[in-house]
Amino acid sequence: MAKDDIKKDKEAEKKAKSGEYSAAQITVLEGLEPVRKRPGMYIGSTSETGLHHLIWEIVDNSVDEAMAGHADRVWVYLNADGSVTVEDNGRGIPVDVHKGTKKTGLETVLTVLHAGGKFGGEASGYKVSGGLHGVGASVVNALSTDLTAQVRKDGKIYEMKFKIGKPQGPIKVVGKVDKNDAVQSGTKITFWPDGSIFETTKFKFKTVLEHLRSQAYLTKGLHFVISDETEGLTYQYFFEGGILSYLRQYNRNKKAKSDHVYMTKQFDEVSVEVALQYTDDYEERILSYANNVYNPEGGMHVTGFRTALTRVINNYSVKNGYVKENEKLTGEDMREGLSAIISVKLPNPQFEGQTKAKLGNPEVRTAVESIVSQELEIYLEEHPQDAGRIIEKVILAAKARLAARAARDSVIRKGVLDGLALPGKLADCSESDPAKCELYIVEGDSAGGSAKQGRDRRFQAILPLRGKILNVERARLDRMLGSEQIKNLVIAFGTGIGELLDMTKLRYHRVIIMTDADVDGAHIRTLLLTLFYRYFPDIIRDGHLYIAQPPLYRIQVGKDFQYAFTEIERDEIIKDMVAEAQTKKAKNVKAKASKKDEVEETEEGELDEVQTNTEDEGALTAAVNGVKYTIQRYKGLGEMNPEQLWETTMDPENRVMLKVDIKNAEKVSDIFETLMGDDASLRKRFITTHAKAVKNLDI
Repeated sequence: MAKDDIKKDKEAEKKAKSGEYSAAQITVLEGLEPVRKRPGMYIGSTSETGLHHLIWEIVDNSVDEAMAGHADRVWVYLNADGSVTVEDNGRGIPVDVHKGTKKTGLETVLTVLHAGGKFGGEASGYKVSGGLHGVGASVVNALSTDLTAQVRKDGKIYEMKFKIGKPQGPIKVVGKVDKNDAVQSGTKITFWPDGSIFETTKFKFKTVLEHLRSQAYLTKGLHFVISDETEGLTYQYFFEGGILSYLRQYNRNKKAKSDHVYMTKQFDEVSVEVALQYTDDYEERILSYANNVYNPEGGMHVTGFRTALTRVINNYSVKNGYVKENEKLTGEDMREGLSAIISVKLPNPQFEGQTKAKLGNPEVRTAVESIVSQELEIYLEEHPQDAGRIIEKVILAAKARLAARAARDSVIRKGVLDGLALPGKLADCSESDPAKCELYIVEGDSAGGSAKQGRDRRFQAILPLRGKILNVERARLDRMLGSEQIKNLVIAFGTGIGELLDMTKLRYHRVIIMTDADVDGAHIRTLLLTLFYRYFPDIIRDGHLYIAQPPLYRIQVGKDFQYAFTEIERDEIIKDMVAEAQTKKAKNVKAKASKKDEVEETEEGELDEVQTNTEDEGALTAAVNGVKYTIQRYKGLGEMNPEQLWETTMDPENRVMLKVDIKNAEKVSDIFETLMGDDASLRKRFITTHAKAVKNLDI
């Protein structure tokens, strides 16, 4: 380092210590350094979700080639060495030298942020594209220990290798394309994710399958081949029906209230494709995509769709005498039981963030609203019977909404009039700051009594439930709020429910479900999870919902005891405690022998009498090599005394809790519908499929 540089560094360090802020203290990250420094900004997180986002980024590039009409096949391989390969039969990334960067197009795409072929509109060859910022491929390169890129172009096979985003040499020609090869041109990327960046580098084949299946639905004529080399499995997806096939699959387990409505049309530069259907469900389910990218938070295309739907159905209802002019239905009424898939394609999508959660283009709202208004109006006029069934469903939803509002207002009013209304069985905490408070929802009065005695009254509140709550998957809000148990929960949360739900009023920032470790406990937990998912999803999304993990076993040897949460852990603890007891006994024998200056022969494994606890009902006493131990199996929380419940399940220093989150809303919704819905055959199929995976089953 030059003397001037050393002098400057020392001056900068001196200024930093003095508190002075100058240009010398500003760090400039070059190349792909910003990605490794702040990976969450580019892929959302470094968790399992972010890891899979690497695949989506490379696949998106291949899908863009297909949407541009240059590819019809994409191969995705999860390799045995932990790497992933994505290949397409598109045009291949350019390998000639870029005038601006003085590097080949391949190196530019993989090493320069905001570089790609998707910024120049049709002149670049991409009229529409899922890639927005041009950081996808380069981000994957930056977050991989190794990456190999192969391009088939002009009869040659080009290759370039990288380590942590840096080229390991110039691009090379490594072979020629045989005229009999299945892929004559295209791009093949193989990458190894960096274990120092990600929490895990193990990809889930099922996650990859689910994502790529939706991509196949959204791109007619695109054929996906997905293989897991470790498991020896290969799947192929190809759907000629596009999103109409997607909707049929999405509603396969629901009872239809209308036929499928499908529309596709161009509005200026925006291509709009919509499929919708009404079912006997109570929930609205809309999947929205822009340039094949899933937008979980919706955006302008969803806003335009909802506006058009409400206006058209209202106008039809009034025109045909279903409702009076002054009795117009609300958008909420229109969307009960509605399943819809919205797919738009546009030249310059404006997403919120690199993870593309929400679409912000205002012109898309106009396009979707205009097309849905025209096409839906024509459909209702041409299919009066279908229109009648839809209106009937909507009017029924409106009546239920009014009944639900009355029931909800009654609950809230009860809360206000009864002295801020806390349920009689709720043992509240003294702390007033919600961020420090936690609510235990406990199964039964017996466990509730132990929990109330064992808790820390400063910040832990206890609400015992009597029996099983109503299955809300099969009930509207008005019937749901007729249940005293659910009413008590709503009042305890303090958030209100339905239209008046206000998460800022949540009284406890940790809501903990604590049920017995048996079949009934699992059922009650599932009923509660259904309630949270359907009516309080933000409690889950904001990270406030937990499941307590009480121990299943208490193992005691002499005066020592430990708790185990699984059978495997139980067996390990028994092994360790027995070994420790044998070691102690051996030391005692040796000490006695040394004291008497003689060695007494003892039978191998024979120990002094070991004190055991056999007072608890259901305790099992056994022995290994002469060491006695006692196992207590806890089937219910009420079997624990308050001190045991506190030290194992409620003490923040020792407890183990599972945090509930939603990674795949569509999959979660399907599971709740299967487990808690009206169709018993779905439950039977689910149980027979997963029966062998059940552990610790007590009947």
